[in-house]
Amino acid sequence: MESRKFHFASALTPQGWQRDVTVTVDSGGMISGVAAGRAEGERLSGIAVPAMPNVHSHAHQRFMLGLAERAGPGADSFWTWREAMYGFALRLSPDDLEAVAAQLYVEMLKAGFSIVGEFQYLHHQPDGTPYADPAEMSLRCFAAAQHAGIGITILPTLYAFGGFGGQDPVAGQRRFLNQAERFLKIVDNLSIQAKGDPLRRVGISPHSLRAVTPELLREVVAGLPDDAPIHVHVAEQVKEVDDCLAFSGRRPVELLMESFALSDRWTAIHATHMTPAETAALARSGAIAGLCPTTEANLGDGIFPATGFMAEGGAIAIGSDSHITVSPAEDLRMLEYSQRLRDRTRNALAAGPGQSTGRTLFDAALKGGARSMRQPVGAIAPGYRADITVLDADHPLLAGRREDAALDTWIFSGGNALVKDVIVGGTQVVKDRHHVNEETIARNFRAALRRLDT
Repeated sequence: MESRKFHFASALTPQGWQRDVTVTVDSGGMISGVAAGRAEGERLSGIAVPAMPNVHSHAHQRFMLGLAERAGPGADSFWTWREAMYGFALRLSPDDLEAVAAQLYVEMLKAGFSIVGEFQYLHHQPDGTPYADPAEMSLRCFAAAQHAGIGITILPTLYAFGGFGGQDPVAGQRRFLNQAERFLKIVDNLSIQAKGDPLRRVGISPHSLRAVTPELLREVVAGLPDDAPIHVHVAEQVKEVDDCLAFSGRRPVELLMESFALSDRWTAIHATHMTPAETAALARSGAIAGLCPTTEANLGDGIFPATGFMAEGGAIAIGSDSHITVSPAEDLRMLEYSQRLRDRTRNALAAGPGQSTGRTLFDAALKGGARSMRQPVGAIAPGYRADITVLDADHPLLAGRREDAALDTWIFSGGNALVKDVIVGGTQVVKDRHHVNEETIARNFRAALRRLDT
């Protein structure tokens, strides 16, 4: 790729909002210069902000969109939803997963995300037999990300057991299961495929303390590079907390912190059900809370203690998880609204008097997301990758809105409709709300749905 210049009407930079901004991108997709008051290069107009990382994705669950909203014969819960999800997960072929993931990644880009953290646990064939290449399904996510032009941190999932203390897995989990040796082969293969690609990173995702034992996880972590990210579901459900207490006498977050020295290498996905002491300790550990507010609301998980966590200096990031909706604006809005509903207040997470709530949330999720993904993003500044979302300054909802007021309007009112253009690694992948490979990817997605509906 040749070096390029993009011109924006305004841009959010580390120095604050600047007007009439030209961003120079080198041949490797990194920002080499940012100049205010200068109109050079490709004029995109609009309001430029750093693109948001999506730190938690289960791409295969996009296939079941809208198909789990019918009441069952008894009380519905996360656990009844999980059984339905297993049924869908057992049906996808490698071709199906690639098609579904590519369509999902296009939707992410059009919403203003530029990186996906793919927490991928469909490792084997539907009957549980390994593929010839044990990394087959994760490689299909790489292929989908390449077709869509999105950055990806692939997080193959370590899953070995069906409950705390090494309980036997259930039949619906047969596609997920690996022990250390085969799992590390998956990681090694992915690392080879990611080498030299600036949009790819490799980490791992021990599914949960239900699905791995500390001993197994320590064995796997010992075989990783020191900077490889680690993402883990923890304390998503009250039943999970109760089961962990019954097994260990510790709550899940307590057990995780006792078993491992957490740092910003770790992302605790959900961490919904914590005591105040756990909340403060997790915040001080440096671990990032990977929050998925729209999915957590859809599944009836509960409300993350964001006010207490952020007051203790805790880092947050956002993900769309089961992809009930795909929108950084909507997940940030839901995070704030959950705190308002619980505490019967307003502007619960604003940084202080006179501060924009949307800006506070956006800055926090951007910073935490970049650390979680281990990718050089999160700012429109030299030395960062050119991952940029452009809001449509001519949209009626943004009439008269500038700077933080524009961010607040996007997050609390406009949502995806305000995203006009998206650049990833210096390449414009969304142009005037149209993805460059949209038709081909949508056609493949529809064909996969036809196969899966037969």
